[in-house]
Amino acid sequence: MNDKPAHETEIDIETRYIVEQSEPEKERFVFAYTITIRNKSETPARLLRRHWIITDGNGNVHEINGEGVVGEQPYLKPGEGFRYTSGTVLPTPLGSMHGSYKMITDDGHEFDAAIPTFTLSIPNTLH
Repeated sequence: MNDKPAHETEIDIETRYIVEQSEPEKERFVFAYTITIRNKSETPARLLRRHWIITDGNGNVHEINGEGVVGEQPYLKPGEGFRYTSGTVLPTPLGSMHGSYKMITDDGHEFDAAIPTFTLSIPNTLH
């Protein structure tokens, strides 16, 4: 029996603080995140939906659900990746995000690809 999961994805995340769009005096901190999702399995899969859980520095939680990412539902063949950049606005200089992508394989198997928690912070906030 094969112990490998039915479908494997790899998710890499890069973040940055967008100084020119932020207004700290108005509690507006803008962050961009670039995500690369890679199909590490032997079966093609399409990204159908996203689910985000965003937590600001005060512990307030905001959830986002929607179709695809950046207006697309990328189809990933084995070994292929998809990279996109999006953003979020927080009322605090520090926060975090995590979530999942709802994926479907060619044979109709749906699964969730977990997006690990990542930190959003202005430079020099974390030491």
